[in-house]
Amino acid sequence: MRSRLGTIPGLEVLENAPLRDHTRFGIGGPARFLVDARSEPALARAAQAIRESAELHAVIGGGTNLIVSDDGFAGVVLRYADRALEIQGAAVRVAAGAALQELVDSSIAAGLRGLETMTGIPGWVGGAIYGNAGAYGHSLHERVESVRFFDGVSVREIGNAACEFRYRDSVFKRRKDWIIVSARLRLDPGEPAELRTIAEGILKIRNEKYPPTMRCAGSIFKNLIWTELPAALQARIPERVVREGKVPSAYFLELAGAQGMINGGVRVATYHANLIYNQGDGTALQVRELIGELKRRVRDRFGIELEEEVQYV
Repeated sequence: MRSRLGTIPGLEVLENAPLRDHTRFGIGGPARFLVDARSEPALARAAQAIRESAELHAVIGGGTNLIVSDDGFAGVVLRYADRALEIQGAAVRVAAGAALQELVDSSIAAGLRGLETMTGIPGWVGGAIYGNAGAYGHSLHERVESVRFFDGVSVREIGNAACEFRYRDSVFKRRKDWIIVSARLRLDPGEPAELRTIAEGILKIRNEKYPPTMRCAGSIFKNLIWTELPAALQARIPERVVREGKVPSAYFLELAGAQGMINGGVRVATYHANLIYNQGDGTALQVRELIGELKRRVRDRFGIELEEEVQYV
């Protein structure tokens, strides 16, 4: 497999690559192969080679929202690493491998409004589209006109509606065989200085909650949609807790005694019940055990099932 992948232009192939170096948690064993494709033809040829070899494979992005097994991955981990970014007027075409922060900063510099609330969210654009990332009442889907992706055979493009965006969700989460390669966004004119002030204020708050050096994936669980909660549970929740039609998972976790919980080298933050971080020597097993315990406590006390934002490899 190594020799075949090595003949494809536009691919970078690393063997026995420690995935802990490519995740925000800093956790995870080695991938047999870590393959970065930097063009659509390279991606298509790599996918064909993997398919014909029947090699076990997984697709990831920037790794900011991943929990990777301590045993690693006994196959090919594929990333689309093109970082191209083009702005024409209010239209933006951005490749999946571009850092989301680079997209935010570039849009602000160009005097374009619509992404400034996402400043400080780590990771790549492809992963942000995959999980419909957002903050402060806005999500990326509001600005997506179309998404270009590789469907396993060819590259094609679909519009916003076909992406089936929902809260922290998209069709790409259900179609694991589709690989996002780029997106076209539509933004609004804005004043760069004003947008920069907004972004700097948000970044200050975010860095206090999630320090850049903290080994974490941000919020572990999705928030709960108010209208989807049982009426009996709604009656128990103070009105002040409901924000933009959602109840923070942290509300239930706090009442379940999550804050400060420790399992080996990982713990729940004392100031934020929906934040698990690696203290330095944590393992994926310890993270999963802690997540399982948190879900059990909330299930037993409130009769609801928390859903992870993080993905598992």
